[in-house]
Amino acid sequence: MKVILIQEVKNLGKAGEIKEVSDGYARNFLIPRGLAEEATKGKVKESEEKKLKMQRKKEKELSEAEKLKEKLQGKTISIKARAGGADRLFGAVTSREISEILQQELGIVIDKKKIELPQPIKQLGEYKVKVKVYPSIQAEIKVIVAAE
Repeated sequence: MKVILIQEVKNLGKAGEIKEVSDGYARNFLIPRGLAEEATKGKVKESEEKKLKMQRKKEKELSEAEKLKEKLQGKTISIKARAGGADRLFGAVTSREISEILQQELGIVIDKKKIELPQPIKQLGEYKVKVKVYPSIQAEIKVIVAAE
């Protein structure tokens, strides 16, 4: 029996795939648990349309991510922070602060989780920071931390 997987099933396949399974496995396990549905002509066509729609959506997200990368790449932002002796900061500059500055100065909204800082910045100076725009796309910005 051919079935369309609704959810990912271990050792069988991912959601949206059409698989050939035994009748008993389909009727007694997959269909009652809502993991799959019988593959009729209409449902197969509907599944293919969903795949095309998802593919177009991913392509659109990818092109938007490329545009955002071009906007961010090579930009420089400066952050003023209170500093003490030996150019050490009172506190630290975190990814949240960098995200807020990007939004204020450049008008670009970036989630703080997408800004890669190995550890918070605790010294004055220039730092190169990577921003994950999309899983496979990264932009690099320069952060200048100056004394108030």
